[in-house]
Amino acid sequence: MDVSQFTSEHGPTDSDEQFQLENKYLLDVAVDGSVVAKAGSMVAFTGDLSFTGSASAEGGITGFLKEAASGEGTPVMTVEGHGDVYLADQQKKIQVLHLGADDAITVNGEDVLAFEDRVEYEISTIDSLAGSFAGGFTNVYLEGPGTVAITTHGDPFVLEPPVSTDPSATVAWSGVSPDVKMNTNLSDMVGQESGERFQMNFDGAGGFVVVQPHEEL
Repeated sequence: MDVSQFTSEHGPTDSDEQFQLENKYLLDVAVDGSVVAKAGSMVAFTGDLSFTGSASAEGGITGFLKEAASGEGTPVMTVEGHGDVYLADQQKKIQVLHLGADDAITVNGEDVLAFEDRVEYEISTIDSLAGSFAGGFTNVYLEGPGTVAITTHGDPFVLEPPVSTDPSATVAWSGVSPDVKMNTNLSDMVGQESGERFQMNFDGAGGFVVVQPHEEL
């Protein structure tokens, strides 16, 4: 293709949506006020925008990606002003979810990319897993209405309970809560620090669980 074809094919998409996927890995968020995004996810922006953030839990919203095992924070940032911010995270695929007033979803902290500032959130940690994974296991409960963008390694796979999942491959869940069990038959395997040693068991009617074809280290 020539240069004009290249720039036309790969340029920004005109849309009335605030959260617009430019491709599978790049999200365009139209900012008119403020939105919240994972720190380090900005690849470009246009307009008059400012970026602020902190890893301190005392800072409120910026502390929710704290890694329980290391004690270090993975900060988020508040994007304020008027313009467009383009977000990506390690070439992970981006999933945009529109939460209604009665919708809520719990997402692994590492998989939260951005959300509207009107979305209510609550931080939680699964104590039985927090010390067993190098990346920690902090989750974010997000309640609508509002738009949320999450990321997955590869295409997401959605299952209905009852189902058991590998915590390292579990991205999100809604309408159910996990019960963590340890597989003692694998407890003596050399180098087996996570994964199949633990299972997240989701029981009950309704709800769904999102997994990915990848195990986080």
